[in-house]
Amino acid sequence: MTERTIKVTALTRVEGEGGLYIKMQGDAVEDIRLEIYEPPRLFEALLRGRALEEVPDITARICGICPVAYQMSSVHALEAALDVTITPEIRQLRRLLYCGEWIESHALHVYLLNAPDFLGFESGLEMAEQFPDEVNRGLRMKKHGNQLLEVLGGRAIHPINVAVGGFYRAPRRDNLQTLIADFEWGLEAAIETTRWVAGFNYPDFTCDYQLVSLSHDEEYPMNEGRIATSIGESIAVADYESEFEERHVEHSTALHSLRKKTGETYLTGPLARVSLNFDRLSSTARAIAAEIDMAWPCFNPFQSIIARGLELIHVYEEALDIMRDYSPPRPPRIEYSYQAGESCAATEAPRGLLYHRYVVDADGKVGDATIIPPTSQNQAQIESDLRDWVPYALSDDEAATSRRLENLVRCYDPCISCSTHFLKVKIERT
Repeated sequence: MTERTIKVTALTRVEGEGGLYIKMQGDAVEDIRLEIYEPPRLFEALLRGRALEEVPDITARICGICPVAYQMSSVHALEAALDVTITPEIRQLRRLLYCGEWIESHALHVYLLNAPDFLGFESGLEMAEQFPDEVNRGLRMKKHGNQLLEVLGGRAIHPINVAVGGFYRAPRRDNLQTLIADFEWGLEAAIETTRWVAGFNYPDFTCDYQLVSLSHDEEYPMNEGRIATSIGESIAVADYESEFEERHVEHSTALHSLRKKTGETYLTGPLARVSLNFDRLSSTARAIAAEIDMAWPCFNPFQSIIARGLELIHVYEEALDIMRDYSPPRPPRIEYSYQAGESCAATEAPRGLLYHRYVVDADGKVGDATIIPPTSQNQAQIESDLRDWVPYALSDDEAATSRRLENLVRCYDPCISCSTHFLKVKIERT
């Protein structure tokens, strides 16, 4: 038996910091730990005692890539606690805002973070030298998402126009009409994106996933629905904490989420959403899925990039439908009165299911808050998948081994800082 140690001082092309420790006994994995050492930011404690109107703006600061998801989960939960019913027009405008976030997040991940792994490049910038048209296409798509966030949210990073009850101000019709031509180009670009990534060479690697996502009877899940699983469950969001739980592990500042009754890991995110809600994708997305002839449900984490491509098609198509028929909601925000209450909500962030629960008092102050991000929920599953991937990734070339391990982690598009609470690799062989 030989001892072997492999280190990657910092995982590139993910948001946040952490490390991977692997101990080998010959060719067998004896121990594996995804070590998240980024300090917790304590957002849940920060919200206590705050006026509930502050919550959407504060939670938006959790992540610069997916602030809308945090805002949407918070306002849905707070509105439920206050018995606020928004209008269909406000609801539709919120879905449009969510479309913008999915576009900018998915485009960034596909072109600059994940595609370089499949094409043999160390970075998106290096890839751009040989694939300038593709990278420019991705950057233009990301810009579309940012533009939509600016129009609806007031600015692209940490939007400030989202409010409990709706929006502080609704955009004028012409503000959205000016985006239609770009989004029509973007829909075609999303189609070409999906065809492009479908042609990548994917490892023959599948995992025994329990897939988890929201599911809705009438639409592709984004900001409402019940929780569906690949073992046939349909769970009310109100029962989330009865079915799922966070557990502290010694080697990570990020909590691990597991099924409460069985202790099993589970996967959230685009692969789970498309697999569980394929029939709710737009007609164009389903047509392209048939064209590339890929089976769903899919259990190969490397093919998550294809799921993101299909979702890009869907959100471009949905955004265009909303913008073409848009009229400003009147009023843009529903009035409400304070009352003591407790409620929860879950939405689908680009990276997966995001759960919020709040307790508010009769003066409109937050008494307690629980926020469970998708990356935190995926953490244990990533660690489990790495254990299975190590035998495929190991080679005599230390740098190549580290790259293969990093490649798998990047498929989940982890947002480590988002976990509020990434990759040095160390392998010991004995």
